[in-house]
Amino acid sequence: MAECSSSIGRQIGAIADRNGNISYVIVGDAKGLLIPELTDYPLGRKVLRGLRLIHTHLKNEQINQDDITDLSLLRLDALIAIGLKDGRPENIYLAHLLPSDSKITYEINTPVSFHKLDSAFDNFDTLISSIENELQSRRTGTGFDIKDKRERAILVSVSTGSRYEQEDSMDELKELANSSDVIVLDTVLQRPKEINPKYLMGEGKIKELVINALNKGATLLIFDQDLNPSQIKAISDITELKVIDRSQLILDIFANRAHSRDGKVQVELAQLRYRLPKLTGKGTAMSRLMGGIGGRGPGEMKLEVDRRRVRDRITLLEKQLESLSRARKQRKAHRVEKGIPIVSIIGYTNAGKSTLLNNLTKSKTFVEDKMFATLDTASRRLRFPRERDVIITDTVGFIRDLPDDLFAAFRATLEELEDADLLLHIIDISNPRFEQHIKSVEKILSDLGLSQKPQLLVFNKEDLVDSEEVESICKRFVGISISALRPDTFHRLLTAIEAKLWPL
Repeated sequence: MAECSSSIGRQIGAIADRNGNISYVIVGDAKGLLIPELTDYPLGRKVLRGLRLIHTHLKNEQINQDDITDLSLLRLDALIAIGLKDGRPENIYLAHLLPSDSKITYEINTPVSFHKLDSAFDNFDTLISSIENELQSRRTGTGFDIKDKRERAILVSVSTGSRYEQEDSMDELKELANSSDVIVLDTVLQRPKEINPKYLMGEGKIKELVINALNKGATLLIFDQDLNPSQIKAISDITELKVIDRSQLILDIFANRAHSRDGKVQVELAQLRYRLPKLTGKGTAMSRLMGGIGGRGPGEMKLEVDRRRVRDRITLLEKQLESLSRARKQRKAHRVEKGIPIVSIIGYTNAGKSTLLNNLTKSKTFVEDKMFATLDTASRRLRFPRERDVIITDTVGFIRDLPDDLFAAFRATLEELEDADLLLHIIDISNPRFEQHIKSVEKILSDLGLSQKPQLLVFNKEDLVDSEEVESICKRFVGISISALRPDTFHRLLTAIEAKLWPL
């Protein structure tokens, strides 16, 4: 290697596995090597890849920062540099990862003369084995269970907006991750002076982030900001970790929760519209998503399929959606004929809408303390005194910055709100962000052209907040308070609904 490298004036490298088999031979330039994708040796959930990189340094220089970055990003067993002098091997430099709680997660050993090489590496395999075991035990000590197949994520936010808004949005991203059954290992908030168009943050910072994620055993990076196709590709080129954004996480939750035919068609349509611009080149960044967060759905299909077939599928789904919409209109016409008022429950996701519907009508709509637990519209009949009935419907929860594709796909369902005689706007009064939630719901209603629809603000979870504070908030917003878990608090709600629907 030394002779060849010296004669051509370029670095030469070899990647070997633990049995000594050479898997790759690389010819670089005078300054460094471009390491190929190690597709035959996927990292998965392992702490080390089981590969060693041996390469030449033309001027007998020490291991540098680029070498350390390769070692850390690729999770190599070790990186060995052969320092050349007058075309011959002079010193051997060795670096390996360290199980450490500090920022120093690697060690560069003292240079060894080439002529003493045999004795210097007597216990090399034992050293690597002990490092691997220690790295694994540290993961286990932080609750890492290799049998737990759930995704393990680092949440990332890169913003030039206000810190409060950034932290607020990150808290919501955590809730979304929890709803998708993702284990959140860490959160990273970056506040650059300006957004890097390629990586959102600087190249050095993104590499730092990936190395930190790998050290913690993450399998997934979730960005709070929407990533364009080139950003997903650029970040995916640095790491084998899956990379998704907020919109994709929401799409994944919807894919997992849709049960009705309407819901499944709408979710698949939204997913395909979202993915279509990203199906470029070899699609390696997207292919990593198959079978997990961001890659599942009612109509799951290979993401590398050509764009024409995806467009054909979108056209077919749009026709199905039109057919389902006609069926909904027929059901609506039947209700209108009977003259039964319609009350639609709306509100931010996880505000308690389904719980209220269940306890109001003594029904059993699916309920869970997670965002978007309910996707499919449910309708129930509610009887009032004096032989009066209403149809009360539960709708999908709202959320700020709802992905455009998802909003477009669910627009047909949300348009059912046009038929409502009254909107019950349910608000989780115990959530410190409830005012922001109210604004988000009002914005979506405005986008749907429903701002003028009669509305009743209902502050839920009054039992979790001081009664004086509840009373003050209700006065300020001209609303009423309840606890959806306690039917004995419903009298104010039922009275208010009657007053709105049948004024004296």
